[in-house]
Amino acid sequence: MSSSVDKIKERLGIVDLVGSYVKLERAGNSFKAKCPFHNEKTASFFVSPERDSYYCFGCGAKGDIFTFVEEFEGLDFRGALKVLAGRAGVELVPENPKRKNERERLFEVMNEAAAFFEKNLSAEKSALDYLKKRGLEDKTVKEWRIGYAKPLWQNLENHLKSKNFSETEMEKAGLIKKEAGKSYDRFRDRIIFPISDSSGRIIAFSGRILRDDGKSPKYLNSPETELFSKSKTLYGFDKAKLAIKKMDYSILVEGQMDLIMCHQAGYANAVASSGTALTRNHLEIIKRLSNRVIMAFDADNAGFNASAKAWQIALSLGMEVKIAELPEGFDPAELILKNKDKWAASLMEAKHIIDFYLNRILGEESDERKIALKIKNVILPFIASIESNMEKSHFLAKISAAAGIKEESMWDDLKKINFAPNGRDAVGRESENYQEIAESRLLRKDLILRRIAGILFWQESKDKPLISADKTKEALKVIIGEKEFNELSIMPEGLKSEIIFEAEIYYENAENAEKDLNNLFLDIEEEYLKMRLAGAVKELSESEKAKIGEEEMLKILNKCQTLARRLEDFKKKKR
Repeated sequence: MSSSVDKIKERLGIVDLVGSYVKLERAGNSFKAKCPFHNEKTASFFVSPERDSYYCFGCGAKGDIFTFVEEFEGLDFRGALKVLAGRAGVELVPENPKRKNERERLFEVMNEAAAFFEKNLSAEKSALDYLKKRGLEDKTVKEWRIGYAKPLWQNLENHLKSKNFSETEMEKAGLIKKEAGKSYDRFRDRIIFPISDSSGRIIAFSGRILRDDGKSPKYLNSPETELFSKSKTLYGFDKAKLAIKKMDYSILVEGQMDLIMCHQAGYANAVASSGTALTRNHLEIIKRLSNRVIMAFDADNAGFNASAKAWQIALSLGMEVKIAELPEGFDPAELILKNKDKWAASLMEAKHIIDFYLNRILGEESDERKIALKIKNVILPFIASIESNMEKSHFLAKISAAAGIKEESMWDDLKKINFAPNGRDAVGRESENYQEIAESRLLRKDLILRRIAGILFWQESKDKPLISADKTKEALKVIIGEKEFNELSIMPEGLKSEIIFEAEIYYENAENAEKDLNNLFLDIEEEYLKMRLAGAVKELSESEKAKIGEEEMLKILNKCQTLARRLEDFKKKKR
């Protein structure tokens, strides 16, 4: 496998690979972008073609092309290997079946089950008639690998056993259930929709009942397994991801038929929540490709109302959330089948979620008090989740003009809403959680030392350094002390590599680094003076409580005064 990895790395440069997922801009010898792994306003994610790696100064994400695909696509190493091998045109040599791990066996049993369901569908006229009635073309059915589970209790289980899969593997994959020592197929008499991970490997199934018995649920999904997590999986994402990135917006629908009909009609940037509640994970997956999303749910159904909290999270992530209003009684699949033009118009006329709710409230209510209450209870929570105060002001001004409510009153109510997904309250004040995060960050002196060490290690790694590392080290040792200097010198190789990369990003050449190094030395000396003064003041306070001798107290007081004068002189020197 290592030879395949080497071949892939030879053929795929990290700049081209990462650039196919996020927009990169040149920054000296490297490239930068907004980090795809955390929410940020300014670019702190850098890619180094020289080192063939990436690093984010904001969240610490780092690695090569394999780790990037693993993180971005939500894959394990083997999944990333498959994706990258396909892009690089490298053929992967099959492994000995005996050496394949348990996870790979689960992928195999899911693929075999999908093939079995597909074969069943071709012989089940009632299922084919249903799909045709819903508007699916033959090529669409084949492309999405739609199948059928017969109304038999052990049909799939017996087939998989003939292919040398064990009951344990089937159960772990969510294909069979066991009760009172007996096993049976989970899916029976259902049209089967395979659910794939972002690289196209089948990880779960969703089955729609074909003949309603009045007892069974209309849709039945695979349980949570080692392969499938419903909170992290969007139906159709493997087929939609490139279109979302290219078109810079996604369409979110609720069910499998809605999603497949969207793609069949040419809207390849659609994904589906498959009847599960939208989660932060779902939204972050979409956001990696585009900040803009249009939700095309029936605005009167339970799924739409249950998604309100998710849309607050989306707004807090900086996403632009719009609602496509569908004609009453239609879902996307039905509307596309009956009138594609109306479907296209509903997307074109999609409104920002706040505008959508405002129009709805004003259209449904005439009583001013009821309008004000609905705006407070329905719309203000969405506005509270927006990080930008300017954007908040924009929407409050719009509501004020349309509903005749004073902006000041809405600001007062907004302050009382406690929604803080990013550690801030509705008006941008830091919450306790945010303060905890801030307190866990490196101290200023540690950040300065990190920058100085990065320059030193960077120059040491070069054949012809332009900065004298030896002289710089001696000067640093005088400031911070031998003990801390020695601790800095034995830094782990992984961390050392990070800060060298950091230095390369910050400084395009050694001349810039040398200029900044002088300022960094002034900063670090000031920080250590502050620390020593703080320590001396604390010592003086504790000595007063302990009531030590006057002579000893005088020594500590003199130390405090000396350090205070040195610090004041130092500040003047820096001005």
